[in-house]
Amino acid sequence: MLDEFKTPSLRRRMACWLYEGLLMFGVMFIADYLFSTLTQTRNAMDNRHGQQAFLFLVFGIYFVWFWAHGQTLAMKTWHIRVTDLQGNNISQRRALMRYTLSWLWFLPPLAVSWLFDVNVKEALALAGGWIAIWAILSRFHPRRQFWHDAFSGTRLVTFQPPPVKRAS
Repeated sequence: MLDEFKTPSLRRRMACWLYEGLLMFGVMFIADYLFSTLTQTRNAMDNRHGQQAFLFLVFGIYFVWFWAHGQTLAMKTWHIRVTDLQGNNISQRRALMRYTLSWLWFLPPLAVSWLFDVNVKEALALAGGWIAIWAILSRFHPRRQFWHDAFSGTRLVTFQPPPVKRAS
């Protein structure tokens, strides 16, 4: 592994994570509108499982494509890239593995909420607590990477794009 790649601070990675969530709200809105229109869904509870599977697929396509090209839109804003351990762009297969493992941010609190039938406020508190714990656990990784990155053989690095040359 090369040491020339600097891991972004946890604060910057979480800011990027939150910004990604805002962007994903737009992706989700458009994808959900498309799904509802194509399936003629009139009630939010109709086709719920199909809708969730469709959104999971759309999110997967979004992340796998962008990660295989190095950055999502939020990552560009925060000057963060995802690479393999040697600093190269990741393959689509590795990006798919990273996408699948990135659900560790959400699946544990969702599973606990479902198993114990907790109300919405408790579920949100549980999710917020787990997200904080999962983020802080990166402090225990030797390179301060998130554990889903360690498990998928990827890493987040600081990336400064080359300066734009202006025509004189």
